[in-house]
Amino acid sequence: MQIFQTTMIQSMTGYGKSVLQLPAKKVTIELKSLNSKSLDMNVRMPSYYKEKELPLRRLIAKSIVRGKIDVSLFVEVTGEETTTKINEAVVREYMKQLQGIAPDASVAKCLEMAMRLPDTAKAERAEIDEDEWAIIETHVKEAIENIVGYRVDEGKVLETEFLQRNDNIRGLLEEVIAVDPERIAGVKERLQKGIAELKEKVDENRFEQELVYYIEKYDITEEKVRLSNHLDYFITSINSEDSNGKKLGFIAQEMGREINTIGSKSNYAPMQKLVVQMKDELEKIKEQLLNVL
Repeated sequence: MQIFQTTMIQSMTGYGKSVLQLPAKKVTIELKSLNSKSLDMNVRMPSYYKEKELPLRRLIAKSIVRGKIDVSLFVEVTGEETTTKINEAVVREYMKQLQGIAPDASVAKCLEMAMRLPDTAKAERAEIDEDEWAIIETHVKEAIENIVGYRVDEGKVLETEFLQRNDNIRGLLEEVIAVDPERIAGVKERLQKGIAELKEKVDENRFEQELVYYIEKYDITEEKVRLSNHLDYFITSINSEDSNGKKLGFIAQEMGREINTIGSKSNYAPMQKLVVQMKDELEKIKEQLLNVL
């Protein structure tokens, strides 16, 4: 059986299960995962399988490279197999002493009393059947396949949301571009009004120089271009083979940098309102990126 591989983004939230019925036992393998900065695996399994824990961890880590993973291997005995044996020598000695104390007691009564005393049963460590473990390992791979499939399905939902939020930011950016000429005209008007209120004659050349200075100070051309490029790169990265939450998170951080700069330079209420909306959309992207593998 091949471990399921994919190049699509995956959620770190997932669940996978496989049930195996052996002649004398039923084995249930469950994998649960939540988001985490690294791979954090917790394994629960019967003590007689403990020597297989390290290979089991390596097998799971190959496909589930990141997240908080709970691995459970439950065994339910359904046949006559047992690793607990009666300690006959101890039981016989107990019965001998009990019959000496109560000679009129029946054998059945003495046996019942003896079995309640310490050390009448002993657990023998069973050797792992390698053929049996090979079958269990196949079902572990099936559970891995199931949880990865679950993560891929969750990833599709996240991808749809990311693309929608990305489009929303792009639409708002287009609105920013549309109101930018009004903003620049407003800057010029405020400067001219300020000069007029001073009731002083102004050197036109000096005024033009100051006007150019302020327009350059509030110019957001570079930020608009970089933000547009980041939006394109975000989409390209989602569809790339090396797509992952950390890479997308870095791009989102760069998007936020440009949006913040536009906000600080805008000095224009309609544009600031659009910037607040862009920040809101980006924050929702960042929140969901924490769940991406």
